[in-house]
Amino acid sequence: MTVTQPDVSVVIGAYEAMPYLVECLASVEAQTLDPARLEVVAVDDGSTDGSGEYLEKFAARTPFPVTVIRQANSGGPSGPRNVGLAKATGRYVFFLDADDRLGPEALERMVAMADRNNTDVVLGRIEGINRNPPKSMWHKTLERTDVHSSNIKFTLSAQKLFRHAFLTRHGMRFDESLWTGEDALFTMEAYLRADGVSVLADYTCYYLVGREDGKHVTKSGSYTLRFDSARVLMKLIADLVPPGERRDALMIRPFLVTLLPQFGPRFLKDGEEVRARKLELAKPLMDRYWGDGVARRLKVEERLRLHLVAAQRPELLADVVKFVKDKKQAAALLEKRGTRVYLVYPHFRDRAAGIPDAVYLAGPREARGFHGYRENSPRTFARRVLRKARRILTSRAAAGGTPAVL
Repeated sequence: MTVTQPDVSVVIGAYEAMPYLVECLASVEAQTLDPARLEVVAVDDGSTDGSGEYLEKFAARTPFPVTVIRQANSGGPSGPRNVGLAKATGRYVFFLDADDRLGPEALERMVAMADRNNTDVVLGRIEGINRNPPKSMWHKTLERTDVHSSNIKFTLSAQKLFRHAFLTRHGMRFDESLWTGEDALFTMEAYLRADGVSVLADYTCYYLVGREDGKHVTKSGSYTLRFDSARVLMKLIADLVPPGERRDALMIRPFLVTLLPQFGPRFLKDGEEVRARKLELAKPLMDRYWGDGVARRLKVEERLRLHLVAAQRPELLADVVKFVKDKKQAAALLEKRGTRVYLVYPHFRDRAAGIPDAVYLAGPREARGFHGYRENSPRTFARRVLRKARRILTSRAAAGGTPAVL
């Protein structure tokens, strides 16, 4: 009897996943993809709530093969995913969290897109149920793109379709030493190594479910884990992308999503010891990876906070964080005939603080929201040159008594 390789292996790591696991598995069973083209590898990571038993019952009744592995609790999602990946036999692998669920046509559409474009990673549109998913990358379906030409760097969760041979070729596995951010590291590496990425934005493939008990890995754990996550992600980017515009653009993600929240409203509640520890953990990252190329891509308040982190100025940082937390609107100061907009956040042009004006300078996108702003475009520059030339010729003509024509 000939055994046909399945198109996709759905890898599910489950820990204390009931009752969410019921709908998760039902969404797999409801897939429009031919059951002969599908397999499930489920790893029960030491659950005590009946998740393992339910997986075994599911395996006994489904029309497609289901492998259930039961193991002692590993402490995080990386272990079960790696175990499942090692057992997967499909051409593609999809990592499905046990408390989330798939859209009915998700696997069929994503496999078709990967086959059509010969891409190594496919992102299916994500919607949230009691959770806020990333949104900026779903504006348009992209048959073939990459991490430099799209906004996919802001969705680094593991719930993507990956070409199995691609993962094997690069020896890719989840880092089991990380307790959070392991999926970001894995997915960013996949983006950077992939021969093409597809974005399926016109169909909801994945429903990110907010648990009523609030038990999401990304919401738990010590703040020190976030710095570990930022450190390894920044190092990966630096190792795989040469210095320059592309690296700076990618560094925005760990700075904004992983590092900056540690210096948001929660910073005001931290004791002096925790504040000092956070700045200590941030210092080597700021020293190595922070610079003008990253800073100029951020909004003023983001740039200002990170500038103060880099400068190790907790007393000034607390003032800025409080200003932002109170949702105050910074006044706009227009200079250079409206071509420069400075946002007057705390300590602007305060000599004692010594923060450079450039930190408060709004970029074109942010500045456009203020009345009176005139974008310093090449056309504006050309008009200034023309006006200056006219003034020079006019003055020369006046001095020589000859009319100027320009």
